[in-house]
Amino acid sequence: MDLSCVPDYLNYLAFSKHRKGHGIHSPFVFSLVSDVFRNKIDPDIVCTIEKTRLSLLEDTRLINVTDLGAGSRIMKPKLRKVSDIARYSSVPKKYGILLANMSRAFGKSGILEFGTSLGISAMYMAAARPGAELITMEGCPETSEIAKENFRKSGLNKITALTGSFDELLPELRRKGLSPGLVFIDGNHRREPVLKYFDEVAEMSGPESVVIIDDIHSSRSMSDAWNDIKKHGKVSSSVDVFRMGMVFFRKGITRYDYTARY
Repeated sequence: MDLSCVPDYLNYLAFSKHRKGHGIHSPFVFSLVSDVFRNKIDPDIVCTIEKTRLSLLEDTRLINVTDLGAGSRIMKPKLRKVSDIARYSSVPKKYGILLANMSRAFGKSGILEFGTSLGISAMYMAAARPGAELITMEGCPETSEIAKENFRKSGLNKITALTGSFDELLPELRRKGLSPGLVFIDGNHRREPVLKYFDEVAEMSGPESVVIIDDIHSSRSMSDAWNDIKKHGKVSSSVDVFRMGMVFFRKGITRYDYTARY
């Protein structure tokens, strides 16, 4: 975490009192925090995916990484070990489970992911919603190929992995009429691109959709982007769990920005 975001974390600790939904007046958000966040996940799903993670953590192959976004603050060289990418770039188990629960609750009409990396987050979302199509986009060809290999080995055949720039891939998905129920944005950690992609996603999404943005407090730029997203005219409610932010477009919800402990 960028040191400039320490005050954000302290505020989060001070105000995130809705661990089990207590004090939340919106029935929808209360159910989200008390039921969806706390839902039980099939332990076989976790075991399978975490075995994949363990294999990646032991993978000493060197690959050339193409960073089309802000890049990693920890891993600067273009030539990186797969094990380091798995350690620093893959979503942690705790938040993989959260994504799985969100996928099961909201991903019925399809899932769109910005930033495949090695495929751990996509695997959690796809495994929890086996009947839904998941489209994941990745700018780096070499990490994308490893992710596809992981998908094949795990038998998750409803994942479509696209390789290329989000700026090129997203317009094509819009032209095809994609309207996902769940969107996970984790591929570019700069304010202007994140806001651009969110605007496009908001246009594609229906009132039942949810958009999750990763690393919303990883830098001052991302915190600013998150604050702007919460003010978007289509957003009806937001939930901040510090690492991730979630926004909803539902009608009939009292407009409010929640901070929830996860």
